[in-house]
Amino acid sequence: MTADTPRLELAAPRLGFPRILTRGAVAKAITEVAVKPMPVRMRYPDGTVVGNGGPDSPVIEVVRPRAMFRRLEAHPKIGLGEAYMAGDWKAAEGTDLAQALMPFAARMGELVPKPLLALRGVVDRAIPQAMRNTLEGSRSNISAHYDLSNDLFAAFLDPSMSYSSALFDPARPLAEQDLHEAQVRKVEAILDAADVRAGSRVLEIGTGWGELALRAAARGATVTSVTLSAEQRALAMQRIEAAGVSDRVTVLLQDYRETTGQFDSIVSVEMIEAVGEEYWATYFRKIDELLAPGGAVAVQAILMEHHRLLATKHSFGWIQKYIFPGGLIPSLQAIRDVSRDSTTLRVERVHGFGADYAETLHRWRETFNANWSEIQQHGFDETFRRMWDFYLAYCEAGFATGYLDVAQIRLARR
Repeated sequence: MTADTPRLELAAPRLGFPRILTRGAVAKAITEVAVKPMPVRMRYPDGTVVGNGGPDSPVIEVVRPRAMFRRLEAHPKIGLGEAYMAGDWKAAEGTDLAQALMPFAARMGELVPKPLLALRGVVDRAIPQAMRNTLEGSRSNISAHYDLSNDLFAAFLDPSMSYSSALFDPARPLAEQDLHEAQVRKVEAILDAADVRAGSRVLEIGTGWGELALRAAARGATVTSVTLSAEQRALAMQRIEAAGVSDRVTVLLQDYRETTGQFDSIVSVEMIEAVGEEYWATYFRKIDELLAPGGAVAVQAILMEHHRLLATKHSFGWIQKYIFPGGLIPSLQAIRDVSRDSTTLRVERVHGFGADYAETLHRWRETFNANWSEIQQHGFDETFRRMWDFYLAYCEAGFATGYLDVAQIRLARR
């Protein structure tokens, strides 16, 4: 997004199912049933409070109840985020947004009364066909997020421009640890997991802004990195040239499915989430095809429990609509199953560190909001700010409560 980019606009809420015009009354009733036992307080403009929270509990301020509940009624899985983007609700003064969302993330499977779960198939919306990760679809989906603006990402990421979970040292207090230091630790750990050393032929699927390729080259490896983001590639190439390793690193603007060659080490950091379930087998088969005999693979992946994946994989949510079109978070079981059934690769080692992602996201959100005056100079409006504030807080709540996890997964042939 640049200064000439049209500003993000939210359409007024439109009712889908049910067609009966309840004006949000059904959504209001269900929401209050869900909130009533929660350790939060939901406060209406007239001072009415719903929830089981005490004086120190998070407070959710409902600014425009009618608009908020109509949005929830129109689309239960998207309405909450859209209502936040529109300013229909907010975290009250003194309440952190992620803290307000954590009680809900911790009880995600219990929010809706069981009798109403039977309506899941009625209220869920199918993922649009336009978001399928075909060769053309993937280019469009990746560009929608990663080509927003390098300046945007630089305004809240650490100097390594790492847009994935950092890996903090568990032996030291978090407050003493710099985010950049933790991001470097993450990169070095996944290079170790893939056995990257001097002379290694390395393939990176998903370049980001070049930090992993730079550090692999510093080990004496030769790196081929593929990306679908023109913006990321441009900056990555600048960084590679500035580091003096252009002779050891090649960055290609192409799909992983179009990659050829043989590689001793293949690494991919938080890219599998953009592959889509339909193409998971294709992704791992391609890695298997490109991996040289005796080679190793290391994938950093965001994960969810398998039963949650099965329950939600076909439904269209807020993150897919506004942040990562075409995205789907896998489960560890899905990765094990697909690699076992489609390739000669087997999962050998898994290192999970989901709590580190919560900390990473918290720091990103703090920096994003602190630097908002700079970010908005690049053409981003207030609705965009609320969208990203919600996105980062929503994800932080998921990792902090264990609803989501992240892991570095080593695969090799047996």
